[in-house]
This record gives sequence, C-alpha cells and structure tokens, in this order.
Amino acid sequence: MARRGEVLALVQAGGQGGRMDVLTRERAKPALPYGGVHRLIDFALSALVHADLVDVWVSLEYQVTSIDEYLSGGRAWSLDRNRGGFRRIVPQTGTGPATESGFAHGNGDLLLRMSSDIEAFGAPTLVVCSADHVFNMDLAPVIEEHVAAGRAATVVTTEVTKKDASDNVVVIARADGTVTAIEQKPSKPSSGTVATEVFVYDTAVLLRTLRELRAELAGDQEGGDSGLGDFGEHLLPRLVETGKVVAVPMTGYWKDVGQPGLYLQSHRDLLAGRVDVFDHDTMPVISHWPDRPAARVRGTGVVSDSLLSPGCDVSGEVIGSVLGPGVVVEKGAVVRDSVLMEDCVVRSGAEVCTAVLDERCEVLGGARVGALPSARLARNEDVVLAGRDSKVGGEVPAGARLEPGTDMR
Repeated sequence: MARRGEVLALVQAGGQGGRMDVLTRERAKPALPYGGVHRLIDFALSALVHADLVDVWVSLEYQVTSIDEYLSGGRAWSLDRNRGGFRRIVPQTGTGPATESGFAHGNGDLLLRMSSDIEAFGAPTLVVCSADHVFNMDLAPVIEEHVAAGRAATVVTTEVTKKDASDNVVVIARADGTVTAIEQKPSKPSSGTVATEVFVYDTAVLLRTLRELRAELAGDQEGGDSGLGDFGEHLLPRLVETGKVVAVPMTGYWKDVGQPGLYLQSHRDLLAGRVDVFDHDTMPVISHWPDRPAARVRGTGVVSDSLLSPGCDVSGEVIGSVLGPGVVVEKGAVVRDSVLMEDCVVRSGAEVCTAVLDERCEVLGGARVGALPSARLARNEDVVLAGRDSKVGGEVPAGARLEPGTDMR
C-alpha cells in the first residue's frame, strides 16, 4: 500500500559515532560496512521501503560526504522520484530560532530542529529509525496498528541482558504493551526491555510536545541547545504521560553495533547463523553493491567459517572472519576472528587476529596484529582497530587503536 503524504519516514544518520574511534574519524557511522557488502544504513532504509513508505528523509550531520556517494539520492532503494521520495537533510543556520538551526544536541533535539520541515510536509504519521542497528522487521503492521489505535507513539523494543540494558533506554510496560515508564541508560535497569530506536509518532502530538519541552528547557541552556537531548531524556517520558505510548516487540535479530566489541560480536553472530536479517526472501536488505568480480580462493588458500565479498583473492588462511570487497590475503598469511574492509591486503607471513581493519589497510609481511581473547563475547578492549590507509607492521597488541594513515614500516 503506497502511503504518499500519509506517512513520512526519517532515518537519523547524523551521529558522530565517537565510540567507534578511528573507524569514524573520516566517515559517518551509518556508512560503516556490515557483512562485507552492506552498510549499516541499509537496514533502516530497507525496512522502510519494504513497509511501502515512499517519502524517506535521511538526516546527516557528521562527515556527510563519506556517505553521500553511497546513498546516491536513494537510487538503490528506488526512492529517487520526481515527486517526494528521498530527501537528504543537513544542518542549516539562519532558518529560524536558534534551537531549530545548526547541529543537533541529541536525537530528540534533532526532531525539534526538523519540526518546521516535518510540519510543512503535513503527514499525520512520522516513522523514525536510527541508522546504526542491524535488524530486518516488517514495519507495515506496526504502522497500521499505530494509526488505527490512535496512539501518541509506538516504540519497537527488544530484549537484552540487564548489563547491555544499562547502555540503552529501558522501557517499562504493562502486559497490554502500554508504556508506563522510561529509564535512560540506568546503572541498575529494572528490566532488559530496551527501545530499538524505531518509533512511530502521531505527528501533531510529537510537534506539540517538542515545542512545549523547548519552552520549558531552553532557558537553562547555552547557545542554540534546546535541552531536549536524546529521546529518552525528555521526549519519550513526556509522551508516556499521555497514556498513549505502546511498546511492540521487535521480531528477529537486533543489535546496536555502535561499539567495537558489539560490531565484531555481531559479525561473529552472523557467521554462527544467529543473524536472520538476510533470510527474508520478500524483504531483502537492499544495498548499493560494489562492481567486482567473484571472489577467488587459490590452491594454497584455506577458508573456514567465513564470508568473502566480491573481488576477494585468498591464498592464505581465513578463519571465522568477514572480508570486504577486494581484500587480498597472500600465501602464508592468517586472518582469524576479524573484519577486513574494502581493499585491505594481508602480506605473506602476517597474522591478524580479533581486529577490524578499515579500507585499504596493508598488513606488512611478518606482522602480528592482535591476539585471541579469553572472553566468550567480544569486548572493546580486545579488538584492534586500524583506521583506513594504515600500513601495519611489527607487533600490535590486543585492543590497539591505529589512527587513519598510520605508517609502521
């Protein structure tokens, strides 16, 4: 069912992604590769397109040029239209009150800054997704039920451990799904039910609430900060007070991959068959595919429990790893428990273990990068990160961070 004019979708893809350290020095976090040939933003855009939403905006703030070419005006997702379709939103100045121009101070504050554009578009329903989560859920029935029930907001939730819940927004709900309380990254969460950062809003209620909060909070802030911060700080708790916010469970796999350990762990999950996001024939994860020949494993190559992207050329050993397009592993090299992005080269005699190497990294012959961790789950402190265009040699200890362009020759 086409929903032109009825539902507007917004992908919030503007975060700096500081927790990913050197991997987001020169790129927007939603542009990070996943599974070799996909990007993180693919999951949100694909879910919205499969819900028959035709008006999709992508909000960008940080390292915009690093993702612009990939998005290509929404062409890969059939969103490039003469009327409506894909729209790229970037910060503007001088467009209204200080709290509605410039860079946002959180994803709740971003909605306020976009409130005039959202209001002008006129859609009675707004769907908002983050762009750094791995998921694939049919959102169409969620939207239909939200509209039919006249809710102020629908929050898509998932279950995580209480340890992981402390890094998220915890949602407390009754048996019928009605949300009664919100806990913003609590040190001692009441439950493991967390918001997945997929929301459906009644647009009029949302805009009214945003402006009420601005009036209450802005006087305590400096410059153009509205004080709204992230959605779990003020916006969602205020909407919960209406009694018309409902939690709907996410179906299938979901993971926030915005930290090095979580990013590598999700790739481990993918190789172990625990990630079902690519299993839906009628809801493929759509991406802007690289134009590369088929991957090649040569006579000396050994590959086990791994994914090879187009253009890979393997003469060495690859174990439990994901190789991006064009990666070369020379004879006598070993890659284990790692993610190597586009056009990385691992020279003969080198070993790479529990690492994430950005695009065009070269691991020099005889180098030893990382070490097998003792913990079952990947931890930030175990994962070596190498920024793009690095030349890596010698001994690199577990957990090391190499800035883009590092030269260890």
